[in-house]
Amino acid sequence: MRTLIAAMALWPGLALAQQAVTSAAPASVAVTIYREPGRSPDAAFDRGWLRGYALVTETRDVDLPAGPATVRFEGVAAGMLAETALVRGLPAGVAEQNLDADLIGARNLYARSFGRPVTLRHTDPRSGAVVEEQAVIRSGPDGAAVIQTRDGFRSARCAWPDEYISYADLPAGLVAKPTLSVQTRAPAAMHGRVTLSYLAWGFDWRADYVLTMARDGRHLDLAAWITLASSDDTAFAGAAAAVVAGKPEKQARGWENRFDDDQSLSFTCETALPPPPPPPPPPMVEFMAPAPVAAKEYIVVTAQRRAPVMAQQEALGDLKLYRLPLPTMIAPRAQKQVAFADRRAVKVQPFYKGTLQLDEHEDQPLRQALRLNNRKAAGLGLALPAGHVVVLEPHGASTLPVGEGRIDDKAVGEEIDIELGEATAVYLAEADGRQHDDARGHDHTATVTNGRNQPVIVELAIPLGQGQRLISPSRPLTRKNGQPLWRVTVPAHGTARLAFRITERA
Repeated sequence: MRTLIAAMALWPGLALAQQAVTSAAPASVAVTIYREPGRSPDAAFDRGWLRGYALVTETRDVDLPAGPATVRFEGVAAGMLAETALVRGLPAGVAEQNLDADLIGARNLYARSFGRPVTLRHTDPRSGAVVEEQAVIRSGPDGAAVIQTRDGFRSARCAWPDEYISYADLPAGLVAKPTLSVQTRAPAAMHGRVTLSYLAWGFDWRADYVLTMARDGRHLDLAAWITLASSDDTAFAGAAAAVVAGKPEKQARGWENRFDDDQSLSFTCETALPPPPPPPPPPMVEFMAPAPVAAKEYIVVTAQRRAPVMAQQEALGDLKLYRLPLPTMIAPRAQKQVAFADRRAVKVQPFYKGTLQLDEHEDQPLRQALRLNNRKAAGLGLALPAGHVVVLEPHGASTLPVGEGRIDDKAVGEEIDIELGEATAVYLAEADGRQHDDARGHDHTATVTNGRNQPVIVELAIPLGQGQRLISPSRPLTRKNGQPLWRVTVPAHGTARLAFRITERA
């Protein structure tokens, strides 16, 4: 009561009848999408429920009457987090705001019609005629559909569409579009342009890379795409869209558990046959990326030759922002792709990598890998967001996929290692030697065998435990991440061996 009295004192006339003002759509909108924090950047979307989020900024025009008014912003995101909404531009600010997100749907219609008269339509199984009778809903949407008619109580058969419920009017509280309503007060009638900003759940994005190896094996062409995805019910037409790469600090506070867009209606029915399953959600429309553009080729658009439109990279503190240069439609439950990188003749070093498991005498797996240097001199020099990688190689007159991997977020100047599949013709074996009691050491020999027709580079990490050290290596070693590393070129159909001793520090 004290809160209400205080609000009335601060907002004279607030208790009077509110005039309603509706903003049907924004004049302009910007949508900046952040990746789902818990999803691996190279993992596929869970398209039924995207758990990334977006910052939506809308510019709207409103005509305010003099005195108190309720301004309704229709068409906001269905996954809007109302507590994050910020409205700028109202003459006296905002006294109260509410999100009306109970959309018209089978489940909400049934739940809001409890105790209200409806029309029950069903098909007579003997005559085939459609029969209508007045009824009252006596149960909620979870469990059995209990309907009261003139003949008493019974359970609906749920045999849609042979039997269904028809509603005479729209129950209070349901809306066709998600709507944010705010209460304000203007000293005089006026036209205003306001800015509405908020966070919304149900968005995500990912990066995909296509690396096409040159025939010399030392260069490749890199094409990269950003895929924007929305599982929200709201369409954002002509949006200024962008995505943010990196790992921003964020606390979810259980937001992912606060929205349930499943509006299907399913009952436990008393029928001889099991009830039909609820219809699946509408499929998400996919906009697939065109194939990578080869050198001296162009994308053909409406019979004109044009270069592909590229997302523009910007700095955002320690993060990176990729902005789409043209307004775009972020459609409900849909995906869209845009190119953000296209580099030719990038220097690459194919190699094999592995970790020597000491005292393991069987052949140990090595993995194919590619190493790029993210510098302009090497053909790159771009901040690259984490994502999925597909590698293609020329084979005769065609180009075929030869491996998949991932790339982590990489800044300009960093070294990029992309691990692909397990090697098929390059093997590693370790032969255990005798132990030297006086030196508290153990001899080891690592052997790499190359069954390919050309030399290969192998990098072998040798992990050491607490208090261990490696001495007397038969070949020079380097170090990486604090551990010994053997880097060797193995000739075609040849072998390479490394002998060393592991001792315990005194």
